[in-house]
Amino acid sequence: MNIENTKAQMRKGVLEFCILSVLKEKDAYTSEILDTLKNAKLLVVEGTVYPLLTRLKNDGLLSYRWEESTSGPPRKYYGLTDEGKDFLKELSGTWTELAGAVNTITSQN
Repeated sequence: MNIENTKAQMRKGVLEFCILSVLKEKDAYTSEILDTLKNAKLLVVEGTVYPLLTRLKNDGLLSYRWEESTSGPPRKYYGLTDEGKDFLKELSGTWTELAGAVNTITSQN
């Protein structure tokens, strides 16, 4: 059994929740989202995040706008829609329950 594959699958399972959470406070462009995830030690690559952002947008959870940049081409800023905010709230409750259950099980001796 490959432990790296299992760890990658665990990260992928929470990536959507983490991206929505990053955008909870303010809109951000992809590099900012990636930096926030990497700073939290959630190892992801652009090739994983771009399709996920597109899917979340197509599902109505995210919107985006183009903004001019002083240091290069325009940047696409993503933000939560009202539906995205509701979805994130639901995920947060589910995460709290799931984390509690996993902690209960894994801390038993």
